[in-house]
Amino acid sequence: MAMTAEERVAFLERTKAEFDARLARIAADPSEWVTFIEEAAVFGAHYSLHNQFLLMLQAAERNMTPCYFLPYGNKQDTSGWKAVNRHVRQGETGFLIWAPVKRRPTEEQAREWEAAGRTVRRDPDGRPAIQVVGFRPTTTFDVSQTDGEPFEVPTVQRRRQMKVVGGRCAQLLTGDDPTGAYDDVVGLITQAGYDFALVPPGSAHLGSANGVTVKGPGIQAVQVHNDVSGAQRVQTSLHELAHIRCGHLDDLDRQELLHRGRRETEAESVAHLVCRALGLDTQAYSDAYVLGWADGDLTLIAQCAEIVLRIAKQILTGLAGAPDTAEATQAGPDAHASADAGPPRGARCCRRRSAKKARPAARRVV
Repeated sequence: MAMTAEERVAFLERTKAEFDARLARIAADPSEWVTFIEEAAVFGAHYSLHNQFLLMLQAAERNMTPCYFLPYGNKQDTSGWKAVNRHVRQGETGFLIWAPVKRRPTEEQAREWEAAGRTVRRDPDGRPAIQVVGFRPTTTFDVSQTDGEPFEVPTVQRRRQMKVVGGRCAQLLTGDDPTGAYDDVVGLITQAGYDFALVPPGSAHLGSANGVTVKGPGIQAVQVHNDVSGAQRVQTSLHELAHIRCGHLDDLDRQELLHRGRRETEAESVAHLVCRALGLDTQAYSDAYVLGWADGDLTLIAQCAEIVLRIAKQILTGLAGAPDTAEATQAGPDAHASADAGPPRGARCCRRRSAKKARPAARRVV
């Protein structure tokens, strides 16, 4: 049965309170961040921060572990569960999420938004482009709430297996890269304008780190330790790609005070989410303690989480062979949240920090 307007308002007020309470727990205990990232991995980072929290809250209340969500489907049977010949069982209650509302704003509206500091996308001719103008509550259903034709969750891992080995799921040895994504990860790095190389430890820039990203006059490069396992190699490469996609080497003059812990938390969390989606279960990393940079600031925690989910989603989209998009179909009221992220001048970000103390001319992140 659909919610009444009063029930919906009460539900949203309650979930907002839970959202704030969850952020407070994350800010107070770094282990809560690891728990959040593990839970987010279930949904493949396809949902915005608010929708992640909404789904987690509702799943916990129902004492269930969800697997894959789609809407009910339209009358033409071309969307949602209807499009895959499945139907929602009678009496099932949907999961409430925020869905984006897209339309082309008028020129007057666009100017009002721009005057208020909001970015308005425009077509090449200057006309306001079709874009997200708001959000509306809608329902979605887990596959366990449906019946019909057999359905296999279209994970990034599955789509890549279909692309690479025609659907055959190869069993790889422990220590090797089980994802088959390494070459494509390197491709995303080079597409971003960075050279990529496997180098021995002690090399310039890399030092004792597993990986490093360098940006400076005459150099934009990612280096990864050449003597690590295949699994570690792809994880480290994803960590460095995450630094690039998160903007940790951009706009450095405006980011002198950004704590290194935040950069490493974002990059490692993105890598962890992407690895999980690709079938590589990386151990819960000890780097979670760096969340101390937030000092209980809930706004910063929310911004960090939103960046992690957005960047992980973009990378997964690229690895799945689909066009890279900045916004997910399942967005949320927090979709416009943003935060600058980048190392201070002369700083570097790496997976393991070198003992070298000299400040290089180039910007580096590991």
